[in-house]
Formats: sequence, C-alpha cells, structure tokens
Amino acid sequence: MNNLAILERQQRPLHRPTPFGQDVHHGLSQNAKAIPAKYFYDRRGSELFEQICRLPEYYPTRTERKILRDNAAEIAAIIGSDAEVVEFGAGAAEKVRLLLDALPRPAGYLPIDISGPHLSAAVAPLAQAYPGVTVRVVAGDFTQALALPAPLPQARCRVGFFPGSTIGNFTPEEALGFLRNAASVLRTGGSSGAGLLIGVDMVKDPAVLHAAYNDSAGVTAAFNLNLLQRINRELNGDFDLDAFNHYAFYQPAAHRIEMHLVSRRAQSVSICDRRYAFAAGESIHTENSYKYTPAGFRALAEKAGFRPAAMWTDEASLFSLHWLTLPDA
Repeated sequence: MNNLAILERQQRPLHRPTPFGQDVHHGLSQNAKAIPAKYFYDRRGSELFEQICRLPEYYPTRTERKILRDNAAEIAAIIGSDAEVVEFGAGAAEKVRLLLDALPRPAGYLPIDISGPHLSAAVAPLAQAYPGVTVRVVAGDFTQALALPAPLPQARCRVGFFPGSTIGNFTPEEALGFLRNAASVLRTGGSSGAGLLIGVDMVKDPAVLHAAYNDSAGVTAAFNLNLLQRINRELNGDFDLDAFNHYAFYQPAAHRIEMHLVSRRAQSVSICDRRYAFAAGESIHTENSYKYTPAGFRALAEKAGFRPAAMWTDEASLFSLHWLTLPDA
C-alpha cells in the first residue's frame, strides 16, 4: 500500500485540555445545555452511525447512493480527469468508491475525519483497491480551518466531496463558514475545474423525518447516548446512561430535526471534578439536522463564493446532490 500516507493534523502538547473537554464544559455550563454533534464520532459512535445508515427508516444513505449510481457518468464527465478528491468527514469512506469508479483517471484521494483511527482502518482497503490513486489521510476537524498538504503535482484540480447531508448538522451560519473554508481549500493552487459535490437533505413530510431519527431498533438512541459514554471514558465523567432518554423531533419553522438527551430525573453529574446539575426534563441539545429547499441551498452556496452548476435528486425528492463550481479557481 505504498500509495497510502497517514498525515496527522492538529497535534497538541501533552497535558493541555482537549477541545472535546473544553467544549463539553462550556456547553454544559450554559442555561441551554448543548454539546457539538461532531463529538458523536469516536470509534464506537462511528460504528453506530454505520449501522444507522443501513436501517430501513434511514433514507438518506441509500437514496444518495442511488443518485450517485444513476448519475455517475454525468458527474464524472463534468468533473473530468486528473482530479484529487478531498472528502470532508470521510467516515467509512464507502460512497467515494462510486465516485472513484466513475472518474476518468483520478489523481488522488484526501479524506479528512475527526476520528483518525476509524478513518485509517476504513481507508486501508480502499488504497489497496485503487493502487493508481495516491491516498493521503488527514485526521483533523474539518469544521475548523485546516491546513492540508499541497495538491499533488499530477492533479489538475481539487474536487471536494461532502456526502451524507452532514451540511445539515451546521446552523446556517456554520454552514456558510464551512462552505467558505471549503472554497478556500479547494482553490489551493489556482487550478481550473475545482468544485464541490455535496449531499443535501431536502424538506419533506415530517413523518418521514421522525421515523428516520427515531428508528424502531433503537440504534439512533444508542448513538446519541454513546456521547455520554464517551464523556465518561475520556473525561472521567459519571453519567448514568439509564437516567437519560433519546429525544428527536422536527421543528418545521426552522426546517430542522433537533436531537436531545433528556434527563429523566433531577440529578448531578461530575466531569473532571466539576459538577453539573440537571432538573427533571432538562436536556442536552446534541444535534441539529437542517433540511433545505433547492433554492435555499443554492442561495447559501452562492453567498459562500460557489456557483451552483447542477443538481440531481431522486424521484420522490427526498435527497439532493449538488455540483458547485468555483469561478475564481
């Protein structure tokens, strides 16, 4: 696997507080308690999310895959040859195979994910399957400004890949910031043809959304509660997981799913020798999942500096895949 390189990013000196610990303490100190959704994805959380993607109620993964398969030839013709694919939040690195299979002579693959060990394990077989593609793994937080390695000399351009509707986990302001950061990263080198292929979940029947985030097997609930288990393990917390319930609902005015962990009783929790009081019924807000209309997302992309160029969707208009170009690249 000499085409695979593991590139660590955002290393910290020993004994400094971790961003995870800082964000947990900050979030639990607020009147409306909240923890950023990016911390779901430790090794166990990543495994549970892969299970969620296979659930019958969870339509985004299978719908997006079908859109990719059905339109692969057209997408590949638009992107062209000798592109280096930069995947934000690569996770299991499965959907990118559909793109790499379709692209004519892809130059490289640069996956970024906050869960470094999980990503490295996922990408190793991919590097074997594509020996002609230079694979460079970056472990880091793609929601923050992140200095990436220089573009490959053989690459004509960099193409971003952001599937899975993860853009919906950001508030509109955060989504705008991410898109601007992605535009800056993809412009590196000033090459022509740079752009972003991004999955976006669409506004739809709330009943469909409710089922997707409250699956009958309880996997999404386990995924949500795993965040407390991670705090116990990594931050010396003493959360009683049986004392919290998973709660997810659709807020139509904001076009978003909200996910919470609700305290079943009045209680006190210790984390790194700090105590946090919970009233019965008080929640930790753990995730938003915004849904977009096509026009709403295109307007956001244009504000970030992209030019909407193409969109693909399924017959039921559940999900959309957008190709955004960078006119100044």
